[in-house]
Amino acid sequence: MAEKRYLGIDIGSTTFKAVLLSESGKVLRSVYKRTQPIDSGKVACTGRCNSCGHCSGGAVKRLALEFLKVCGISFDDLSALVVTGSQIVEDTKKFIPFDFQVSEVTAHVEGAKFLHPDVDAIIDCGGQDSKCMVYDRPMNLWTSMMSGVCAAGTGSFLDSVAQKLGVKIEDVADKVNYDSHTEFSSVCAVLSATSINKFKNRVPIGDLLAGACKAQARTILNSVGQLLLNAPGRKILFQGGVAFNKAVAYFLNKLTGSEIVIPQYHEVMGALGAAVVAKKLDELKKGGELDIAKVEYEPTRGKSTLLRIKSTKHDFFSKDASKPLVWRNLFYPTEILNAMGCRIRTLETYAALYGRRADFVKETLGKAAQKGFDQQTCSFLRMLEGMELEKPDFAVSTAQPCQQGERVFADLTRTYGIPDRFYSLQTPVNGHSRNAVETIADGLAESVAEMEKAFGRKLDPARLEEACVLSNEAAALAKTCNEIRFTSPPVVRGSEAIYNAIVFSQLWGTQDLVEIQKAYLEELQMKKAWAEQRYSIDDTHRLLWLHLPPFYDTRHLDYIEKTCNAPIVFEETNFVGWEPLDPKDPYRSLAKKLLQSGFLDPFQRVEYVKRAIPAGKFNGVILYTHGFGRCSLADRSFSKLLRETLEETGVPLLALEGDCMDASIDPCSTVTKIASFVEALNLKKFGNIFGKMA
Repeated sequence: MAEKRYLGIDIGSTTFKAVLLSESGKVLRSVYKRTQPIDSGKVACTGRCNSCGHCSGGAVKRLALEFLKVCGISFDDLSALVVTGSQIVEDTKKFIPFDFQVSEVTAHVEGAKFLHPDVDAIIDCGGQDSKCMVYDRPMNLWTSMMSGVCAAGTGSFLDSVAQKLGVKIEDVADKVNYDSHTEFSSVCAVLSATSINKFKNRVPIGDLLAGACKAQARTILNSVGQLLLNAPGRKILFQGGVAFNKAVAYFLNKLTGSEIVIPQYHEVMGALGAAVVAKKLDELKKGGELDIAKVEYEPTRGKSTLLRIKSTKHDFFSKDASKPLVWRNLFYPTEILNAMGCRIRTLETYAALYGRRADFVKETLGKAAQKGFDQQTCSFLRMLEGMELEKPDFAVSTAQPCQQGERVFADLTRTYGIPDRFYSLQTPVNGHSRNAVETIADGLAESVAEMEKAFGRKLDPARLEEACVLSNEAAALAKTCNEIRFTSPPVVRGSEAIYNAIVFSQLWGTQDLVEIQKAYLEELQMKKAWAEQRYSIDDTHRLLWLHLPPFYDTRHLDYIEKTCNAPIVFEETNFVGWEPLDPKDPYRSLAKKLLQSGFLDPFQRVEYVKRAIPAGKFNGVILYTHGFGRCSLADRSFSKLLRETLEETGVPLLALEGDCMDASIDPCSTVTKIASFVEALNLKKFGNIFGKMA
């Protein structure tokens, strides 16, 4: 009986790779071929993909058929076919009859392990991105990082340099002066290549190429090398198309102090890994289809959702002129504002409400840019600078956790002519300092006095007491709701629950929030009973989501839960962990609530996450770093502290860089990061990258 054969195909941004693997683990044939632009002018499908190739899918199919023809087989002769790569799209299935799509990260790890079973560190550098994969022994899984939206650490950079200097890319390493001290910027691929070109008549070609290769190596490490910082001297496999350039490997060695090994088949390692995955897939299928157990949810749309929609419409579209309008940031206590009978505009929430209207967002961000607020500014704040807002009677903000937000609030009050009716509450970053509570309590009292002056009326202490009582009632219900979610199988989709964001609600201190939480509790109890008839708490992944979602699109959240089958069991924005308010001492109580909510003090916030891990049995944490880590709620200091703490608990962190409002600057690598993260979790929990079998 003939041996089974497995095909792995890797379709990257610049190359097509394929590897045919035998049942006994022999590489029968491989191909590495640069892809060419598609001829223009022909859009109608001829149905002859093996000879036409006038569309991207047809071109890929033609390359695959040519490869199989040389091998003497067809698609029908394969036992399994697995694909990977950045250019795999929804329509690829129409042209390539693949059985499974594996992430590029997992494919490269599988390929490396196939050739070097003891490997524990890998750098892959392709035409579109660079990746670093390191095996974390205490966690017993592979962790990874990918470059973001810049091409500086990718093969595109050296391609551009070689083209400008008139050197064939395959000749670069031979022409490098390895003793050169020439340096070039590694910040931007376009600027670096242009800068290098300017020196071509003043600096020898060998020095220019040395500077370019050093910049390439440095940028790879700047973007993904932090995984290697604590492991000098280890052996690192260097693979991908850029590994053809031995000069880059040489400078990686100099920068890391590690042995850089360029493995056999380095240029097709993703395709080799896909072929290895195809072999494992065939073994699991055992002649049938791969039957993955899918997580399901009780489908009833609850009353709480309708109540939230009703309250949102009432809050944001009320025109009751008898109530003073107050602008508020996410952190100023609404118990005070509701007790004063204000109409509240939580401006970040207001921006997010419009974030799903792509045309509105583009127009608004464009107006903000004309005022000087570019992409270095948080997109929520850019939205507010570009929107037409209703002029308020007063505005309140907090100094922490976002100083940029405080300054934009101040700018907006000047724009709308009310700089004398703006109060910035000073909120210490360290919630454990002795004077923090008193500082905030005094500030709250002072802000109330300023609003009383602006409104021409006093705050009724009895109403503030009542607001504190209602807030306590809603918080107690919310804690019970959270306890159900922590201790049950997945009961609601996190991709929907995250938009509740109760910690930021402007309904605290109202009967409305109490009624919403009562309805939500009843729904969760019903859904818990439904779920427990079908799953145990250990049957699925349990992910904790930190920070905000991308408001303009739920695709990534849906991809995690629906495609990757990894439930988001809880979200940080729904955490309620402060002690009950004392209605007789409202300002100090609200100061404590502000400090205990978890967002002002990053150390306290990480401690909350650390305690939540065992309580919710979470096996993975996702942090959405809005603004690429420029947002103070997910900046590099916080993510560093979080990563270090989670390493102690043995729970991996996935940091997704993106933006909550501006879709135009989201990295194209997000889906790959998600898929590889879940595949690693699958391998650890279920013993394979595919998931729990039904």
